[in-house]
Amino acid sequence: MCGAQANHEPSVEHRHWDTAVRLATVIEAEGASPAVVLLHSLALEGSMWGPLVEDLGDARTVVTMDLRGHGRSPKDSSFTIADMADDVVTTLEELGHHRAVIVGLSMGGCVAQAVAIRYPAMVAGLGLIDTTAWYGSDAPQQWADRASKAREHGMASLSQFQLERWFGPDFLETHRDAAERLLEVFAANDLDSYVASCHAMGAFDAREALGAIRAPTVVIVGEFDPATSPEHAAEIHARVPGSVLHVVPSAKHLTPVECPTAVADLLRPLWAD
Repeated sequence: MCGAQANHEPSVEHRHWDTAVRLATVIEAEGASPAVVLLHSLALEGSMWGPLVEDLGDARTVVTMDLRGHGRSPKDSSFTIADMADDVVTTLEELGHHRAVIVGLSMGGCVAQAVAIRYPAMVAGLGLIDTTAWYGSDAPQQWADRASKAREHGMASLSQFQLERWFGPDFLETHRDAAERLLEVFAANDLDSYVASCHAMGAFDAREALGAIRAPTVVIVGEFDPATSPEHAAEIHARVPGSVLHVVPSAKHLTPVECPTAVADLLRPLWAD
């Protein structure tokens, strides 16, 4: 369904509203409102949501976006998670959507949190998958080190590290081609934008603001996620009033790719009539 339903080619243009940019988008399905917006993880792009889109069905409008610095969206050498949230809202408004269910994975989950904090009226529901509100006190240095390695040795030097964090051995054995396609996207990243994304994530801390979120919120994490562990998910759950926490058995960091049917079922209550 993903390929057949994608009826808009990705489009890129700048919108001169503060520092926000117009993101590349694909309308994966057109159905009821509010739209479901999917925000990808670091160094990937909107196409990574293909398996989940197939499981969502075509009852809703589903929009995937390439976040700033990724895919076909504008590249940049300096930006914050808040800037990326502004991009998402700017793009949605230009598409004619003033209220949406925002679903984010990993870095996209950080952006989704920022959208909910900065633009509460925009958010009809919030799905936070394999993400965190804060990477810890040593995050700036750890993310700076990862950025330095990419700059010195190239994106491909991080491929094995990423692969082992993304998926468990069973998935890699049965879906190696899908994993390799994601690695190709990863290795093709714009280096300056990747470095900027790393610094943005190292600086991200939404913990104190999460208590203001009032949108229905579902927090999902893979049982064996080594990047944003169930403890990170539990902290978000504890801080967002009324949120629901789900741990997906045996999954690692890219749970929507590894277990798309399970994740789709857990997200669906966010837009249930």
